[in-house]
Amino acid sequence: MKELKDTQNEFDDRNIAIDRVGVKALRFPLQVRNKDGSTQRTVATTALAVDLPHHFKGTHMSRFVEVLNSHGNCLDVREMNAIPNELLERLEARKAHVEFRFPFFRTKEAPVTKMPGVMDYEVVFESEADVDGNTDFILTVLVNVATLCPCSKAISERGAHNQRGTVTYSVRFKEAIWIEDLIDLVETSASCELYSLLKRPDEKAVTETAYDNPVFVEDLVRNIAARSNAQDNIIWYRVEAENHESIHNHNAYAVVEKSMS
Repeated sequence: MKELKDTQNEFDDRNIAIDRVGVKALRFPLQVRNKDGSTQRTVATTALAVDLPHHFKGTHMSRFVEVLNSHGNCLDVREMNAIPNELLERLEARKAHVEFRFPFFRTKEAPVTKMPGVMDYEVVFESEADVDGNTDFILTVLVNVATLCPCSKAISERGAHNQRGTVTYSVRFKEAIWIEDLIDLVETSASCELYSLLKRPDEKAVTETAYDNPVFVEDLVRNIAARSNAQDNIIWYRVEAENHESIHNHNAYAVVEKSMS
């Protein structure tokens, strides 16, 4: 077969390096371990990238997909940290970054009737490596919760406005940490957690639980931060809460970030 021209390896004279170049929005089957020892299969939306020196015109996009597919037709999450190093070698790069964003499912019982329902949470794994042997891994969970306004409760003769909020909670850690534990930490910091299936007795319990535990968006991030500070395994965190306000034409949000080192 006639050798084809390798345009990507041609010299570029603009003298501009690229921080990240690669592929994204590529979906791939993923197998994730549950805290109870079982596994679940899901589908991740992936992004894989490397740096590109200033003198190269382009990177070889097909090699990113080759590296991913070399792990078979379903990637075990325990193999994910190997991928950045494989990209470094395969693309002769100095830095590599991968991201896997996927739905994580768990079964939750309703608070009173104990009827089971499946809840989904968005989870993000980010892994980096460079040729000097430095690595980084960030685990992020996106958790929807209920918040009830303390001010509304304090000034109203009846009731208080409440809303659904989304918490984006990212951590770095020393030892393996379970997705379920991070979800639990967030949910216990809100006015009330959410459920996929509620009968009338459950709805009553959820409404009253939220009323008894009012939190501002500021309270929500502080509650999560305080619980994070008490975790010896967590060495860095960033928590952002955004409340989808029910009586305003805007959202309320707050952010806390801290490094323990």
